[in-house]
Amino acid sequence: MPELTELERIKVRNNRVEADKAWETSWTRRLCIATFTYGLAAFYMQVSGLGNPWTGACVPAGGYLLSTMSLRFIKKIWLKEIYDR
Repeated sequence: MPELTELERIKVRNNRVEADKAWETSWTRRLCIATFTYGLAAFYMQVSGLGNPWTGACVPAGGYLLSTMSLRFIKKIWLKEIYDR
C-alpha cells in the first residue's frame, strides 16, 4: 500500500474531525445520553425507594435535553461577544 501524501493525510484527518463533530451535535447522541440518564435515574430511584421512579427520572433526562437545545443559542452569543475579541 503506497504511503499517503501530506495532503491526503490532512484530508483523512479532516474527514475524521468532521465525523466526530457531526456525532457530537447529533440528535442520535443526545437521545442515547438522555435514555441512559433516564434509565440510571429510574434505577437509582427504584433501588432507593424514592417516589415514582418512572416519572421522576424524566427530570434529569429532560433537563439534559433542554440544556443541549439552549447551548446552541448560548454558543452563538459566546462566539460573538467573547471569542471574537
